[in-house]
Amino acid sequence: MGGQYRITGDKYPRLRRPKRRRRLVLAVAASATALGLVGWGTLQLIDVFTGDGDQAAAAGPKADCGTRVSPSPKASGSAGKSGKSGSAKTGASAKGFPAPGKITVNVLNATPRAGLAKETADELKKRGFRIGNVGNATKEYDKKVKGAALLLGAKAAEDTALPVLNTQLAGAQLKTDGRKKATEVDLIIGTGFKALSKQKDADKALADLTSPKPTPTTTKTC
Repeated sequence: MGGQYRITGDKYPRLRRPKRRRRLVLAVAASATALGLVGWGTLQLIDVFTGDGDQAAAAGPKADCGTRVSPSPKASGSAGKSGKSGSAKTGASAKGFPAPGKITVNVLNATPRAGLAKETADELKKRGFRIGNVGNATKEYDKKVKGAALLLGAKAAEDTALPVLNTQLAGAQLKTDGRKKATEVDLIIGTGFKALSKQKDADKALADLTSPKPTPTTTKTC
């Protein structure tokens, strides 16, 4: 192009994208992001208020129905007039065992050790038993009881008074005879006798004997 004006040099004008288009693109992107966040937040609110998500996660695969066996609460025995719970002075239980206070014990010594019958009788009295005759065993049993003791009573005492007395010592033999009174029994001390069981052990044995055992109950679960 001739004339007065002429383009000289090596620099040329650069073409730039209008700033308006760039702003439009950014605005569209920001709007899309905002809409996405709003939609996601709405879904979260729906899940929170309806609880569908938690219920579905907690439910999982449907479990098979089955049965569950659980013991029923342990029933307590009938209470006696003792001041201490679990002591030998508690009353009869639901199983029909007599209380120690209703059992008369004849304490007979079949060993050469003098004074053993009285010592044992005094301890049984402290534990709530009634004491009958105290002395030496008859010729039938004198020095013939090899174990700790022989507990002797009527046939009716086999499942009542004799087991209650048996909780007071270990290693005794139980035997019945022809007597009629079920609440009167003999404790014939044998040569293997050392002492009655400790008070706490005897109380526990008596509680285990007289307390009803829990009955298991079956429930259906799904």
